[in-house]
Amino acid sequence: MVAAVLICDDSNLARKQMARVLPAEWQNQLHFAGHGAEALDILKRQPIELLFLDLNMPVLDGYQVLAAIQQQKLQVRTIVVSGDIQPEARERVMAFGALDFIKKPVDQHKLQQVLASLPAQLSQPGQTSETAVSPRPRGASSDVQLSAELRDVFQELSNVAMGQAGDLLARLLNVFVKLPIPNVNLIEVSELHMALASVEQKESTSAVCQGFIGGGVAGEALLILNDSSFKEIARLMQFEGELTTQVELELLMDIANILIGAVLKGLAEQIDMSFSQGHPVVLGQHMPVAELIKTNAKRWRKTLAIEISYGIEHYDISCDLLLLFTEDSLKTLNYKVEFLLEE
Repeated sequence: MVAAVLICDDSNLARKQMARVLPAEWQNQLHFAGHGAEALDILKRQPIELLFLDLNMPVLDGYQVLAAIQQQKLQVRTIVVSGDIQPEARERVMAFGALDFIKKPVDQHKLQQVLASLPAQLSQPGQTSETAVSPRPRGASSDVQLSAELRDVFQELSNVAMGQAGDLLARLLNVFVKLPIPNVNLIEVSELHMALASVEQKESTSAVCQGFIGGGVAGEALLILNDSSFKEIARLMQFEGELTTQVELELLMDIANILIGAVLKGLAEQIDMSFSQGHPVVLGQHMPVAELIKTNAKRWRKTLAIEISYGIEHYDISCDLLLLFTEDSLKTLNYKVEFLLEE
């Protein structure tokens, strides 16, 4: 009996990658959902034996889907496949009844182990699919545009890198980091403030910028932290002294080093590159976001902007990490991700 399988992920790239590594015998019984609500609708309409479920999705996220499956007693085995690799994320999904947790990008050996543990009628780990994806025409990478397909790819790459950085921060501070869906756009300098829509424009902020370069790709990472977050961060780091401007700067640098370094490393590994990072530069302390951007906007032209807004559960801490790639970097980046689409 061939398994009826549902792959639920908001990334088209992630759905394709997951489908490729599943047994060839399953390919005619694969179903796809782009968010949790769509997955639940499919589960209610037709029998599905196995669900591969992402966590960070719009409409309904993976946790909400797992809760609904449990509450509605839907008969489906669920394996979570996520870029959120925090230990607590795994504990939470297992508590909801998930069979297992596979981190992104999917490790073939881990997947084979998981499939081998399934009941005999589902387990077909011997041969994976070689389903082809229509190749993108060569030369498209030179156009300074961001198609929906490329935006999806960059969002999925950022999702994995974001999860690695969140895991590092979670382990360091012994907290659960709330991870968003990364926001990816090709923007003009005049539109830069729109990429920071999640930050209150009237709220005082502090920011650090760090340049990076490698293999034909260059850019700057901008970390913006709301001033209201410093007291909570100091408490998390068990700092008991006076919270001076210098101490706040040190805390800002610590967070920037963790998040910027981990996200860049995660991105570089996925596209087979390495980045060299420059010295961090303080863009400003205790400034409104609008003023901070106006003061430093001359640094950027048209840019590929990736925004990640981190939060920490049960704490009033919020920071925005913005990766800004130069216009000249887009040709190289597009060329790199084409190979992901064609694998």
